[in-house]
Amino acid sequence: MSLVPDGNFAVVLNLLGVVGFAIYVLNYCLISFNRLNPGCIAFFALNLLASSLVLISLMGAFNLASALIQSFWIVISIAAIYLRVRAGHRLV
Repeated sequence: MSLVPDGNFAVVLNLLGVVGFAIYVLNYCLISFNRLNPGCIAFFALNLLASSLVLISLMGAFNLASALIQSFWIVISIAAIYLRVRAGHRLV
């Protein structure tokens, strides 16, 4: 049994990573052009989604540093969402 994903699975993992990257870029653009408040729940939800997708994509080509960065973003995003939901903030 090989630890390297087969062709189709590797393509899916790469696609997930690219989608995660696109969400990161979209989120940054929304903040930069004042379309999204950086303190809103949606900002952290997009970061959570992006980092989760990139972390999943690392199953195809693991990189410890990247996995640590994505894990950090996941933990921080979950904590930020929790604090904002608890405080009664709106989604956007």
